[in-house]
Amino acid sequence: MSQVCAICGKKAGKGRQYKKLMSKYNPTPTKKKYPNIQWVKVPLGIKKEPFKKFAGKRVRMCSSCRKTMLKYL
Repeated sequence: MSQVCAICGKKAGKGRQYKKLMSKYNPTPTKKKYPNIQWVKVPLGIKKEPFKKFAGKRVRMCSSCRKTMLKYL
């Protein structure tokens, strides 16, 4: 199963690793960075629009969407 948020669609991206070589930076190495995806059960009484279609289900969502969901309970 891929690591994609069911609410916002956030997925892995590439980032740079800067390594210092003497007085210059070598920006060649790249690293894959993953979002903080968690299994969360969406409550039935949610009123916010993007969460309504997942009400009562268990979905994978990122931590930022989870924090937003908890504000609208």
